[in-house]
Amino acid sequence: MQRYFSEVKKDNLFLLKADDLYHIKTVMRMSVNDEIEVVYQENLYICKLNRDYNAVIERIIKSPKIKKREYVLCVPILQEQKMSFILQKATELGVDLIIPILTNRSMIKIEGKENKKIERWCRICKEASEQAKRLTIPKISAIKKISDLNLTGLKIVCSTQEKNNTLKKVLKNNLKYDKIIMVFGPEGGLTLEEEQTLVNLGFIPTSLGDNVLRTETVPLYLLSVLNYEME
Repeated sequence: MQRYFSEVKKDNLFLLKADDLYHIKTVMRMSVNDEIEVVYQENLYICKLNRDYNAVIERIIKSPKIKKREYVLCVPILQEQKMSFILQKATELGVDLIIPILTNRSMIKIEGKENKKIERWCRICKEASEQAKRLTIPKISAIKKISDLNLTGLKIVCSTQEKNNTLKKVLKNNLKYDKIIMVFGPEGGLTLEEEQTLVNLGFIPTSLGDNVLRTETVPLYLLSVLNYEME
């Protein structure tokens, strides 16, 4: 059953966004009385479509609120194809917050396009959340500089310089944290100056092993390991 998110509830029905209505009518070719899932305020509803393609509530499926660790991924600005891939897969793997970051080795210039980029990235995360049957959509922050990442929690920076401090060791020694923040670099990695800035902010230089991973592989590796080790 197809899942959608709604922000507007009126009496016993939900209003859906124009993009969702287009998907329902044109892509899925749904008809009146077809059932869909609607997520509203982190609760799941089974609904039927009326003649106006609004979602009429049939029943609610209460979802237990399970407190879990919050995963924050700091993603360097990349070309659209790689950025889209990372956003999709990170959403599927449970990321909660994505912080786009400016790095010295990123070749992508987005001056004057920031709002349009973030709007597109939010749409990608929403669609990935629907596909993955999530009850939440990852938030995407404003674009930040590395020096702005003064956050609280377990802070990890993926380092090609570090050899001994593995991800497994870092997680084993820091089980108490409810929030884990991860930073990785673009192609070519972070510069030594950028890595040192992060270390000064409390980030732990962390090795992901002997193999040098592609930029788009790193967040998949990180989140997969976290899901295995921490959940």
